[in-house]
Amino acid sequence: MSKIKKNLSDAEMFKGWQEEPTFETELEEEQPVRRPIASARKEPADDINSAYFTPELKEAVGKALLELKLTMYKAGTVDYQIKVSCQGNQVLLTAIPAKVKAEQPGKQPGQRGGKQRG
Repeated sequence: MSKIKKNLSDAEMFKGWQEEPTFETELEEEQPVRRPIASARKEPADDINSAYFTPELKEAVGKALLELKLTMYKAGTVDYQIKVSCQGNQVLLTAIPAKVKAEQPGKQPGQRGGKQRG
């Protein structure tokens, strides 16, 4: 590496140097045609699991599930799972209450572990 001379003008310092073109410095007319990169994420229409759902069908299923949720809430069931089954020409969504964990014997609700007063 050579020693840098002092008191040079800008033109003298950059004499013989040429910048390599990058995406930031290229002019739009000179840019080569680039193909867009395909995204790894599939479009909703490409997904086989939701390909049959039209916007109208999505809305109808959403309303039915909301109605089911309200009915289950009014019946006192907050935790439930939806089971999907197919019978002939019908697809059935069945709400099944989630299993409630049984309390462990010997423990009373509201009691914490730790030191006992005595």
